Amino acid sequence: MEGSPGVRHFSSSEGPGVPPKTAHSMEELQKLTLHVKETLDVLTPLELRNFRDILKKVDEEPRVTQVQLELEGDNTLKLARLLAKHYYASAPRVLTKVLQQLPRADLLQRWEAVPVANGPVIPRKRLRRSSDSVNCDLDHYDLSGSRKAFLMCVKKTRPGAGRDVELMEQWLGQCLFEYTLCIDPGKKELIDTLTSFRDGLNEIKDEISCCLVTLMSHGENGFIKMKDDDKVSLEFIFDMFNNKNCPALHKKPKIFIIQACRGERRDSGVETDDEPMDSDDISEKRRLPTFSDYFIVYPTQSDHVALRHPRTGSVMIQAMIDIFKEYGNKWHIADFFTKVNNQVVHTDFHLREEPIKVSLVMESTLTKSVYF
Repeated sequence: MEGSPGVRHFSSSEGPGVPPKTAHSMEELQKLTLHVKETLDVLTPLELRNFRDILKKVDEEPRVTQVQLELEGDNTLKLARLLAKHYYASAPRVLTKVLQQLPRADLLQRWEAVPVANGPVIPRKRLRRSSDSVNCDLDHYDLSGSRKAFLMCVKKTRPGAGRDVELMEQWLGQCLFEYTLCIDPGKKELIDTLTSFRDGLNEIKDEISCCLVTLMSHGENGFIKMKDDDKVSLEFIFDMFNNKNCPALHKKPKIFIIQACRGERRDSGVETDDEPMDSDDISEKRRLPTFSDYFIVYPTQSDHVALRHPRTGSVMIQAMIDIFKEYGNKWHIADFFTKVNNQVVHTDFHLREEPIKVSLVMESTLTKSVYF
């Protein structure tokens, strides 16, 4: 589209740069503004700031200037009005470009092109989610502050674990987490690194909004194993981040992703031609009646094996990436892992040439919804 910065473009018979004068055109402009605002209202404050930064650089002429954003885009309604007036018929294309870079793939389906005669492209009607409600501040945690993650993985004797690390780093980045990486630690190294990580959270208590700890290794009966087969209690790790030991996370979500077995039992499934899977070991039956704001996900039921492919990595981690690619951060974390579980449950695997089925297990003391 030709034009200079600051010129408004409209689809009308009077040509580019001339606002529509008919009541119908003004009605369409208002309708487009409201649809854009619906999308912007879903974004977190941090995502909204990133949205503005991307918008200034998006490859679409005329570009929105910093001055325009400061004068007309300081809230979602004004920003929506600015986008509608500035781009009009091309607004859906601009929004698509920005959302792809944000990334918020879950919002893209709202802007699939549906041509409207003599008017802008209007997005399809979207499904309402709990975080869109009027009292949304009561429905979900405020994650506008910094998000911190701890990622531990034992690669030794665990083919495919390197792929798990790559996928988790990708996922954490997309969910806007800053993370601490701990690879092949011994018992003392893991405890020291976790303690340092926890103490760091307490030092920035006014800024932290969420903590996510991922542990990927072998294990057994409530313990996770280190590279030398030494064990660390999962109970001990969970306690490190409770309301007493980590006041910085008081009333804030504490997410634990445990990628490991929980025993040696196997659940046979339908015979398939899938390649054999390698297994992890861990057993943990955790209850948190006095703890709040915890969410723990295991890759399998208590006393059962978990699955990891020697080339493509762990079944749960791969399913997480697949679901995130399709839905982004549209879902509350419990709903997200429910979708992950749906994929895992309806997939058949082999473990050492024997058919096997697995199912994720989630334990939660969350008091609100978590949207990354």
